[in-house]
Amino acid sequence: MASKSTKLDIAAREAANSRENRRLRRAGKVPGVLYGGSGDPVPFSVDERLLRHALAARGAVLELSVDGGSGQAAVLKDAHRPPVRGQILHVDLLRVDLNQPITSGVTVELVGGEDAPGVRDGGILEHVNREVQVEALPADIPDTLQVDVSGMEMNGTLTLAEVTAPSGVTLLDDGETVIASITPPSVEPVEEEIETETEVVGEGEAAEGEAGEAEGEGGEEPSAEAPADAE
Repeated sequence: MASKSTKLDIAAREAANSRENRRLRRAGKVPGVLYGGSGDPVPFSVDERLLRHALAARGAVLELSVDGGSGQAAVLKDAHRPPVRGQILHVDLLRVDLNQPITSGVTVELVGGEDAPGVRDGGILEHVNREVQVEALPADIPDTLQVDVSGMEMNGTLTLAEVTAPSGVTLLDDGETVIASITPPSVEPVEEEIETETEVVGEGEAAEGEAGEAEGEGGEEPSAEAPADAE
């Protein structure tokens, strides 16, 4: 559970613009916006190294200090990270009341897959849905939602309705949402196709041979009659 808060210092800034954002990134800063609650949106910048450290504790409540002021509770709402570069380009933080529940996406982690009977029988474990929406107090939002799949059989599926949520956490997605499944390995009949093609080619060659023999036999008849014509 995300029971601990992580301190993070941020610096308020003027309204955002593209040129200023590029300047901040070159200086190792990440532009962002703090919003929600009863306060106005606050554009800010934060040291990227400190931000990465704070976000490493997934689901943690952030204790923000704006320009050295008193702490404000917030959670990560969104971090824009291109998959190729990996640099955090922008971050959105949401103010929260520690006494009021919030909605958040939580990563699903499958455990016990190697012990599942379906996997031991050669099946393939597929992680179908990797994130679910939950509701809980900010301090109770879990880092991950661990789902035990050790009892899954071949051709079996596990839905969200079968998952037990941690205490104080409500699962919001449809209960029929498939979290994981085990399917038999696919087998391609490559050898059978090759054998079939070989048979077809062989039959074709035999047919051509028979046709050639027929033509040869037909071509010999005029030669037998040639002396009679000469007479």
